Amino acid sequence: MSVRMTLPPTLADRLAASDRPLVGMWVCSGSAVNAEIAAGSGLDVVLVDAEHSPNGPESILAQLQAVAAYPVAALVRPPIGDTVIIKQYLDLGVQNLLIPMVDSPEQAAELVRAVRYPPAGVRGVGSALARSSRWNRVPGYLADAASTVSLFVQIESAGAVERVDEIVAVDGVDGILIGPADLAASMGHLGLQDHPQVVDAVLRSIDAAAAAGKPAGVNAFAPDAADRYLGAGARFVLVGADVSLLARASEALAERFIRPSASS
Repeated sequence: MSVRMTLPPTLADRLAASDRPLVGMWVCSGSAVNAEIAAGSGLDVVLVDAEHSPNGPESILAQLQAVAAYPVAALVRPPIGDTVIIKQYLDLGVQNLLIPMVDSPEQAAELVRAVRYPPAGVRGVGSALARSSRWNRVPGYLADAASTVSLFVQIESAGAVERVDEIVAVDGVDGILIGPADLAASMGHLGLQDHPQVVDAVLRSIDAAAAAGKPAGVNAFAPDAADRYLGAGARFVLVGADVSLLARASEALAERFIRPSASS
């Protein structure tokens, strides 16, 4: 007799149950080893990125399997909010999706349809073949699938901020993540995430989510920025990435141990 499986809580469920904001980091290397190291760090969220990182379905699957033994939420960002890609990711067992560059409530509503089975949506039915249902070892998976998935959308443009109240109001959108880097670029402040207009746009988005009763997260690698947005009501923050941590740490080693030659 096969083992009957229970899926872990979604990121939305963890946020609702937590009495403090959650803290996470990106894994952008495509490495299951790095993902597992991050999962055992004590952080709450590991975000596997496929928008700006060398990740395909096979490497995402390996990272999901690597972090499954740890008490973290695995959040995965596809390169685009495409219905076919979303179907594939869900069948891999992705429970928490982060969709980049969502600028309108209409776009958000289409994403909700992409993560739900008919008649509420358009997700293709292949659970018997897929890790999402643990190959039909999760009792009642088809009926309960929507409750096993959380959908977060990224607010990354001035246009998205203008419509953020409408976006967070879409039924089935579980929360937002604000990306200050792209937001700054769209506002004409490329590379200036701390520009007052950018900060105001982030704060407005946090307030809009709170008013809708939904969690807002912020990408904030600078500790002062993370503290600012947590103080403003952000429910989760992403404070680093495996590749940037390795880059800075290896540079520090070079700085410490490689002395300039006397002739230079």
